[in-house]
Amino acid sequence: MNKSQIIQNTIQFVKETLEGAEGGHDWFHIERVYKNALLISENEKVDSFIVQLGALLHDIADAKFYDGDESIGPKKARAFLKSQLVEEEVITHVENIILFSSYKSSFDHNSHFSSPELNVIQDADRLDAIGAIGIARCFNYGGYKNRPLYDPKIPPNLNMNKEEYKKSSAPSINHFYEKLLLLKDKMNTKTGKSLATKRHLYMEQFLTTFYDEWNGLI
Repeated sequence: MNKSQIIQNTIQFVKETLEGAEGGHDWFHIERVYKNALLISENEKVDSFIVQLGALLHDIADAKFYDGDESIGPKKARAFLKSQLVEEEVITHVENIILFSSYKSSFDHNSHFSSPELNVIQDADRLDAIGAIGIARCFNYGGYKNRPLYDPKIPPNLNMNKEEYKKSSAPSINHFYEKLLLLKDKMNTKTGKSLATKRHLYMEQFLTTFYDEWNGLI
């Protein structure tokens, strides 16, 4: 089976698997990350096939929807890729991308996996967490979990460990300080950093307006 056909089969697999998923982690999220990854890849020396597979499968079973189990995504991806007769080396690489691309993996200071392809996908995924889309996804997920928009009595926790981050039920606004505003400085690639700067500024402007409206100033 040629690589182009495998990519098309992967797209169909992801669409079917994520049908009915929460709006911030559905097929459209995957599609945006995929497009971001292709854009970033234009200026990076990477294996395009691995980047495409990793971007398409990075959230095939997001742990937050599986009681925190981070093993399900790699297992689902492996089973699918084996059915497509993908080489073992590529499968293992994609498994590692799934395990280490998410923000929560940054809490694992003993992590030893890295690759140019992972760098591209991390940036592509993080771009979708910031800017206008990032704001929309943040509040969409907060609504999905029935969290308050904002509570002045609950300050952001800027010193969370991985388990605290995974279990947090804080108001949606706190997520800006606990993750979203931190992403600009965690980008790996030149293109990712450039795009993140613009989206970061948009979030800062949003927060200024949000607090002014909350406090009845405008």
